[in-house]
Amino acid sequence: MKYPPGTVRALLDTPHVSDATRAALQARLDAPAYEPQFFDADSYRLLGAVCARLLPQPERGAEAIDLPAGIDARLLSGLADGWRYDALPPDREAYRLGLGGIQQAAQAQFQQDFLALSAEQQDQVLAAVQAGTAPGDLWLKVEARRFFEELLAEATALYYSHPLAQEEIGYVGMADLPAWTRIGLDEREEREPLEVK
Repeated sequence: MKYPPGTVRALLDTPHVSDATRAALQARLDAPAYEPQFFDADSYRLLGAVCARLLPQPERGAEAIDLPAGIDARLLSGLADGWRYDALPPDREAYRLGLGGIQQAAQAQFQQDFLALSAEQQDQVLAAVQAGTAPGDLWLKVEARRFFEELLAEATALYYSHPLAQEEIGYVGMADLPAWTRIGLDEREEREPLEVK
């Protein structure tokens, strides 16, 4: 079902969203411009370019969901999701090595920095990382396939936890107060907007 633009934002102002959920989603909408604190400026730009290839947002322009900011802030805080592959070093080191490996692979494949490559060339580098075939000695310290999987999973989670992405996919599950009672196929709650056709 495709909801009208603004649906999630409109629901935030209703009693169907808990205070804690409203605060979290509103903070994501109102996030100020972010300056990297964990990564140096070059690594942060590289992370941004990689995220832009993994989850492109050309239609958003200046309102693009800032995925690198979420990753940088998490790494700065030292938070983790409570597990990691034994083939990967701790998250901070894995990201530093993995981004360095992407840069090495770009240099080996195209004799240019990743940021200087065309979109198609960037995709080729990332496909090699995903396949575990990317050149570069840093991949001896961090398993390329596992790093790619972790990066993609984190970027995807950050993307779909943002209200703009939730609007994009028609997710209104955060409006769960008092409860969802119409859970059958094609049953619509009164608070759900009508489908856009």
